[in-house]
Amino acid sequence: MSYENPSREQIKELLSGAATIAVVGLSDKPDRVSYGVSQAMQAKGYRIIPVNPGADRILGETCYAALGDIPERVDIVNVFRRSEYTPEVAAEAAAIGAGALWLQLGIYNEEAARIASAAGLQVIMDRCIKVEDSILLPEGKPKT
Repeated sequence: MSYENPSREQIKELLSGAATIAVVGLSDKPDRVSYGVSQAMQAKGYRIIPVNPGADRILGETCYAALGDIPERVDIVNVFRRSEYTPEVAAEAAAIGAGALWLQLGIYNEEAARIASAAGLQVIMDRCIKVEDSILLPEGKPKT
């Protein structure tokens, strides 16, 4: 069985309705893809919550060691970790009641998709959130 991402319209709805994105594996190094993508999403109006046990603050936001440490609701868990680590992240995302699990471009794991889907999370794999957002919401996030 191979997982299929939601339709473009469903992804657009997810991004339109999302306010908070927890980024697992967000690097504090500005030359890293995770930093650039998260910085761009922050500039578009999303609240970025870094999840990196090795840093205190990234992009002006407090870092958390794990998803379970975040004291507020998370709409999307965006993952910049190797595929083999994603089932554990999916279980944590489910445990905190996140709305979606988003595995970045090049990251794909059927088990992670099963775990997150079973918990009612929307799952997007092997897609760049920044690219999708710029294609689907070129004018920026709708004001709520």
